[in-house]
Amino acid sequence: MAKEFGRPQRVGQEMQKEIALILQREIKDPRLGLMTTVSGVEMSRDLAYAKVYVTFLNDGDEEAIKEGLKALRDASGYIRTLLGKAMRLRIVPELTFFYDNSLVEGMRMSSLVSSVVKKDEERRAETKDDDRED
Repeated sequence: MAKEFGRPQRVGQEMQKEIALILQREIKDPRLGLMTTVSGVEMSRDLAYAKVYVTFLNDGDEEAIKEGLKALRDASGYIRTLLGKAMRLRIVPELTFFYDNSLVEGMRMSSLVSSVVKKDEERRAETKDDDRED
């Protein structure tokens, strides 16, 4: 029977929490804006590399996303240093940052569904009114 959560997943979850705290408290780069969220961390099996997925709350501005990712890449060495102090790992993984658009896509899909439901309710109300007139 396979393990439910292996070491890479557990380390990734803990690293997600620590990176979120570091971004919130230590990184003061104005390119990041106010809200940078770490939505996930994928670790390699040997724990030497980590893919860090982030979301910026900036209304999907493409230029702001590029600037935010560049700021994170520029600060990755500093983030690794702080991460090494916070977590006791033999090797502090190399961090690679990626933009996670799943939150934005989810909000877009939710608004599409809401608008379709609203139009459907309006259409049903119109047909009931038409039936009553007859």
